[in-house]
Amino acid sequence: MTLINKFTLIEILKITIEGKIMLKKISLYLTSLVFVFTTIGSAYAATLKASHQWPGTPRADGSFDPRHEMVQIIADEVKKANVGIDIRIYPAKSLYKPKEQWKPMTTGQLDISAFPLAYASKFHPEFDATLMPGTVKNHDHALRFNKGPMMTEIKRIINDAGVVVLSDAWLGGGFASKSKCIKNPSDAKGQVMRAAGKAFNQMLEAAGAGIQSMPSSEIYTGLQTGVLTGANTSSGSFVSYKIYEQVSCATPPGKFGLWFMYEPILMSKKSFDALNSKQQKALMKAGKVAEKYMTAQVENLDKKFEDAYKAAGVKLVYMSEKDHAAWVEIAKKSSHKAFADKVPGGDKLMEMALAVK
Repeated sequence: MTLINKFTLIEILKITIEGKIMLKKISLYLTSLVFVFTTIGSAYAATLKASHQWPGTPRADGSFDPRHEMVQIIADEVKKANVGIDIRIYPAKSLYKPKEQWKPMTTGQLDISAFPLAYASKFHPEFDATLMPGTVKNHDHALRFNKGPMMTEIKRIINDAGVVVLSDAWLGGGFASKSKCIKNPSDAKGQVMRAAGKAFNQMLEAAGAGIQSMPSSEIYTGLQTGVLTGANTSSGSFVSYKIYEQVSCATPPGKFGLWFMYEPILMSKKSFDALNSKQQKALMKAGKVAEKYMTAQVENLDKKFEDAYKAAGVKLVYMSEKDHAAWVEIAKKSSHKAFADKVPGGDKLMEMALAVK
C-alpha cells in the first residue's frame, strides 16, 4: 500500500469515527428535544375553556367582577395544584352569548361557565325556582338555603342533565329606575322593566309593569335608548355595567331583599369525567376556594352597589318589611302560582323553598 493510500485510509477512518460521534451527539440532542417537548406538552394535558358574560377587565378601583374572579380563582388553584390542567377564560360573552352556554356544557363543547342557572329554564323549567321572588331574603338566608331540600333537588336535575356544580353562589340584587324609586309594588306600575327570569317578569307584570327581556349586559343600552325605564339585576351587575350613569334612584337588597339569584360555577360532566381522579379532586377543591371567596364578597358587593350609586348622585331607598311582604303576596298569586301550576313538581319545590327559614 502506498503512502498516499495509507493517508487516505486514515482520513476515511477518522471522518467515519467523527461522523459516528457527531451522529451520536445529534441523536442525543434530538432525544433531549423530544423529552423537553413531551414534558412541555404534558404540563397541561387538559386545556379547559371557561366562558361567562361579565367583564374580564378591572374596574376603576382595580377590582374585578367577582363572578369573573371566581373563575380566575379556580384557574389559579388548579394551576398551583400542578395536575395538568390549564383553564382559559373567555369573559364578556366573547365565546358564547349569555343564554347559549348551557347546551354546550351538557355536550362537552364548553367546559366551565359562571352561569345564572335560571338562564337554562327553557331546558329545565325547575331552574326558575333559583330566581324566585320572596324565597331568599338575605345572604345569611341564602347559606341556609344551599343546604335545604329544594337545592338538593335542583342539583340532582343539574347532574342528570350532564353538568357538575363546582361552586355555589347566590347574588343579591335590587331595583333601579330612571323615573321613580321602587319600594312598594305600586311603584312599578307603568314602568317598563327588565327582570332576569320568568318569575320576576310575572310578578312585575302583576304589579302593573311592562316587560322587556334581555341579559344584564344589555340593561345600560336599554335605559340609554329609552327601551327601559327601570330594571332589576344583581348588585354586581349594577356596578359592573355602570347602570348608575342611566338612573336616578336605586333599591339595594338591604335586610329585606326581594331579588336573589343562584349563579354557580358549573362544569360539563362529560369534561369532568374525562379527567383523572387527581384532576377532578383539584377542580372540586378549587371550586370550594372560589365559593368561600364569593361568600365573603356578596355583602361587599351590596356595599359597592351602594357606594357607587351614592358617588354618582343616585338616590338610594330600601324596602321595609311591609314593602317586602306586599311584594311576596303579589309573587305568591303570580310567579309562585304559575310555577306550581305549570312546572312538574313545581308545587313541591315551592314548598321546599318556603320551608327554609
